[in-house]
Amino acid sequence: MKYKDLTYKIIGCAMEVHKYLGNGFQEVIYQRALSIELESQGLSYSREHEMQIKYKGRNIGKRRVDFFVEDIIMVEIKAVINLQDAHLAQAMNYVEAYNLEIGLLINFGSRSLQHNRVHNHNLNRFQE
Repeated sequence: MKYKDLTYKIIGCAMEVHKYLGNGFQEVIYQRALSIELESQGLSYSREHEMQIKYKGRNIGKRRVDFFVEDIIMVEIKAVINLQDAHLAQAMNYVEAYNLEIGLLINFGSRSLQHNRVHNHNLNRFQE
């Protein structure tokens, strides 16, 4: 699996945050804590990373992804009791619209940390 080591490292950071904070906080609290943990692991990232969405080569809007790690992996975080299909669809749409190979959907809101790897099955479809 491509980027296996990097995704494991990111998930490990999320596990550390969840172990320390547990569930029940707002998403922004987990974002801040995950920022600290990513830094402590030496990972480069941008938070609330704004990216263009294109349609047939034309800019049609912008969206913000919670984290963009090492310039290759999108990380979308949630703080909900249970992940819904809509959350997974959002993460999948992001990796496709941003033309990324892989992303992570991480939920801090449940008693146990939930995480899903999302893959871009339409790589290059949204490219200019």
